[in-house]
Amino acid sequence: MKKIIQTDKAPVAIGPYSQAIVHGSTVYCSGQIPLDPETMEVVGETALEQTEQVMENLKAVLEAAESKLENVLKCTIFLKDLNDFDTVNKVYGNYFSNNPPARATIQVSRLPKDVLIEIECIAFIQ
Repeated sequence: MKKIIQTDKAPVAIGPYSQAIVHGSTVYCSGQIPLDPETMEVVGETALEQTEQVMENLKAVLEAAESKLENVLKCTIFLKDLNDFDTVNKVYGNYFSNNPPARATIQVSRLPKDVLIEIECIAFIQ
């Protein structure tokens, strides 16, 4: 049985999808972009600022699913410009300093609301 995750501590979905789905002990988090959950406005103009907001949004969704960043198994990062790779790694590394998850990083031509970054993840619940 799947369970839909919804929290007001992360941006509401801007399309026909859920913030996350729990199935068994696995959490599938939809891609998060750097939106402020209260205003639904894009936070920051730089990759550094936007990555920080994305990570906070992911953290909120995981917590709503009774999981946490330490339980993330895999992340996929979508970047508008791979020249931001090092900057994103610095912020990302602050959130995953020990035992980081598996990861893929992909450059894309465009992201929703013309943001610079989107991150999705899969985690487990303990």
